[in-house]
Amino acid sequence: MNPNEARLVLNTVLTILALVAVRLVAAAYTPITFDEAYYWMWSKNLAGGYYDHPPMVAFVIRLGTMIAGDTELGVRLVSILLALPMSWAVYQTAAVLFGGRRVATTSAILLNVTLMAAVGTMIVTPDAPLLVASSFVLFSLSKVLETGRGAWWLAVGLATGAALLSKYTALFFGPAILIWLVVVPKLRRWLISPWPYLGGLVALLLFSPVILWNADHHWVSFIKQMGRARIEDFRPAFIAELIPTQIAFATPLVWILGAMGLYALFQRRAGALPARVLVSTMFWTIVVYFVWHSLHARVEANWFAPVYPAFVVAAAYAAHLVPWEKREQRTVNFCLRWAAPTGIVMFAILIVQANTGALSGYRRDATVRSVGVGWREIAGEIEAVRARAGASCVLAPDYGTTGWLAFYLPKGTCVAQQSQRIRWVNMPEPTAAQLGDKQLYVREALPGDHPLKDEFARVEKVGEVKRKRGPLVVETYALDLLEGPKGGVFDRSPPPELALENSVLPTWLRRQ
Repeated sequence: MNPNEARLVLNTVLTILALVAVRLVAAAYTPITFDEAYYWMWSKNLAGGYYDHPPMVAFVIRLGTMIAGDTELGVRLVSILLALPMSWAVYQTAAVLFGGRRVATTSAILLNVTLMAAVGTMIVTPDAPLLVASSFVLFSLSKVLETGRGAWWLAVGLATGAALLSKYTALFFGPAILIWLVVVPKLRRWLISPWPYLGGLVALLLFSPVILWNADHHWVSFIKQMGRARIEDFRPAFIAELIPTQIAFATPLVWILGAMGLYALFQRRAGALPARVLVSTMFWTIVVYFVWHSLHARVEANWFAPVYPAFVVAAAYAAHLVPWEKREQRTVNFCLRWAAPTGIVMFAILIVQANTGALSGYRRDATVRSVGVGWREIAGEIEAVRARAGASCVLAPDYGTTGWLAFYLPKGTCVAQQSQRIRWVNMPEPTAAQLGDKQLYVREALPGDHPLKDEFARVEKVGEVKRKRGPLVVETYALDLLEGPKGGVFDRSPPPELALENSVLPTWLRRQ
C-alpha cells in the first residue's frame, strides 16, 4: 500500500469512527421508539422466535443492556457498534469485486452516511442486524468468487443464517445466489458441488430455533409474515411512495450515484461479469419483490436495508470506474464531493427534529408518534396516579404503549398488554398477586370512548396525562381504574393468523 492509499484508508477509518461516535451521543439523548421498547421487552425473555420476527434484535439489545444498563444507550449500543464490522465487510467486498482502495473506501463511507445506516443502526429494529449480516453475505460471496475455494460457502451459510435470525426478508438471498450462479457461466460448476449445499445446511441449522419456535406456536410468525406476499386487492398508489422514501433513506446524492451505478452495471460499462451480476442480483431480487408487495400494501422504507451493501458498492463503482460523458461526470463529481456532508447534515436535522420539533415550528411530523419524547415526564405522573388509586398492575391496549410503560415506569412495576396475548407468549404472565384487585388502564383519550366497560364491573377514569414535545401535545392518555373483571383480566382472542383455530386454541392462549 503506497502512502496515498494508506492516508486514504486512515481517513476513512477515522471518519467512520467519528460517525459512530456521533450516533452513540445521539442515541443516549434520544428517547426510544415504541418498537425499540417492544424489542427491549423481548430481550428480557430471550427465545427462539417471536410473533413478529426472528430473535436477533432481542439478543442485540440484551447484550447492549448488559453493558450499559436499561437505558436508551444500552438498548442501542451494540447495534451502533456493529456498524464497524459492517463497514469492514463492505470495504473488503468492493476491493475484491472491483479492485482499488478508492472504490473500497468510498463504498464504506457512502454506506455510513445514508440514513438507512445512520438511523437504521441507531434505532434498533430487526433491520439493523439484517443490514450488518447482509454486508457479510455479500462479502462471503465475493470471497467465493475471488478464491474459488468451497470453504467460503460455509461463511456464506453463517452470514445468511445470521440474516435469517434477523428478519425473514433474508430468504431472498437464496434466489439471488441461485440467479448469480446460473447467469455467470464459470460459476455454474458450483451447482454440482456439495459446498453451496453445505452452506445452505449451515444457514438452516442457525435458523432452526425459529423453525422450532414456530412449530410450537402453530406457525403463527411464518403465517403472519409470509401472508403479506398474498395480494387480495390492487392498490398501486403505494408504488408512488417507494422512490421518494428511498431517496430520503439513501440520501439524495448517494441515491443518484447508486442509480447511476446500477445502470452502468446493466450496460456492462466496466468490471468483470461475475462481479457485476453479483451486485445486481443482490439488489434487484429483493427490490422486485417489494415492488410487487407495493401493489397491495405499504412498503416501509427500512425494509430495503439488505440491498444497501450492494447499492453503495454500485454507487462507488459509478464514482470511480465508469467512463462517463462530461455532463454525467460533473454530476458524479458533485455527488461524490457532497454526499457525505449532505448525509451528516440530514442525520443531524432528523435527530434535532425528533427530540425538539423546533425545525417544523413544533408541528407534527413523521417522528412525533414513534419517538417517545415526553415519556420520561409523564411516566412519573402515571406512577403517581397508580399509587394513589391502589392499582397493582398497569395495562395498555397496544404493544407500543406497553413497551414505553415498561421502560419508563419504575423498574419492577407490573406492566402488561390487555389484548393480543400472542405477543407475550415468551414472557411469564403476571401472577394473581401482581394483578391484584385493581388495574390502571392507560389508553389514548378519545371523545366518548369507554373501552372495557363490558369486560369489567367498574371502569372509572381517574386521571389524564399529556405527552408533549415542546408546546405540541403529541398524545393525551386517559387513565382508567379497572375493577371486577367479568371474565379474565386479559382478552385472549386468538390472533387473526389463527382465527380459524378457535375450536382448538393453543394452551398459551387459554391461560387465565
